[in-house]
Amino acid sequence: MYQTIELKKDDRIATLTLNRPNSMNAMDDVMMKELADAFEELNGDRAIQVLLIKGAGRTFSAGGDIKKMIDPESPMDMGAVMQHITRLAKTLYLLPQITIAAIHGSAAGLGFSLALGCDVLVAEEDSKLAMNFIGIGLVPDGGGHFFLKERIGTTNAKKMIWGGEVIDGKTAKAAGLVDELVPSGHSEEAATQLAHGLLRSPITAMIASKRILHESKRTELEHVLQLESESQVAMRNTTDHLEGIRAFVEKRHPQFTGN
Repeated sequence: MYQTIELKKDDRIATLTLNRPNSMNAMDDVMMKELADAFEELNGDRAIQVLLIKGAGRTFSAGGDIKKMIDPESPMDMGAVMQHITRLAKTLYLLPQITIAAIHGSAAGLGFSLALGCDVLVAEEDSKLAMNFIGIGLVPDGGGHFFLKERIGTTNAKKMIWGGEVIDGKTAKAAGLVDELVPSGHSEEAATQLAHGLLRSPITAMIASKRILHESKRTELEHVLQLESESQVAMRNTTDHLEGIRAFVEKRHPQFTGN
């Protein structure tokens, strides 16, 4: 059914795997659409009470597929892409399941936004996390502004967005960006144990509380997603974005001019 992700359901637990391991699970337009479709499928499945999201291969997700962004033969339609991203972020946040991200390797850019959209983040100590859109002259999308602000507040969110630094799991845990820290190679195991523990809890009440808290933020998230979409389309036309992309491809430091 899906080309770039896998969605498996076992009893009351669903496991969604980002499945482009040869591309470090970078998200192209196909994966973005499929994620949105999968979340909408889960939104209508009340038999599932926990969703675990993980990445195949060496990493969780390297973020948006930059190579696909600059592919002259089949460039991504930014307007359509932002519609997919908006749909996946909003649906993920409002899912009637407890959502767990199991992070290994790296979670960068849109991959980090996806993880932050989950209720619980489990990360390996040596994992690398980055809201690094700024490096190619873009703004966070996938609700990145909203999810960061929810976790660490507006001031710290701005620092992280503007700095674009890569931080390890321990630093992320200390900052409140990660809920559970585990040794290298154990994120999936720990997330699975957590999922089964939730099923032994009064999870229906937990999901009801999630709905109350998240529905109260729905309008704010929708507004942020609209602003992200508008801003991202605009940023794609800037000189700084083009320079950031060229520098990435050429493996050099970008020379930004503020245009």
